[in-house]
Amino acid sequence: MEVGKKLKKLRENNNMTIYRLTQITGVSGHHIKGIEDGERQPTIETLKRLVSALGSSLADFFNEDTECYYLTENEKKLIENFRRLDSKKADTLLTLSGQMYK
Repeated sequence: MEVGKKLKKLRENNNMTIYRLTQITGVSGHHIKGIEDGERQPTIETLKRLVSALGSSLADFFNEDTECYYLTENEKKLIENFRRLDSKKADTLLTLSGQMYK
């Protein structure tokens, strides 16, 4: 997949507007639109800023061997909370979550 199309898909999967991405990264909306439309090529540093703001890394962005899944804000919060638990509570939460979808 082309860089611009992949960036647009990542942005849309995160329910983020170009305007919001501009606010977070400082990259102009015109430049982002040009990248997404395939009219411009970003520098690695610019692409890193954009991809990081969208919750990914350059490694994941360019990984073509496996399908990448991008986390929603709620999923990120769940992971952050889970990482703060001690091992016993983490095991309990895993057991509970496993029972919820059965």
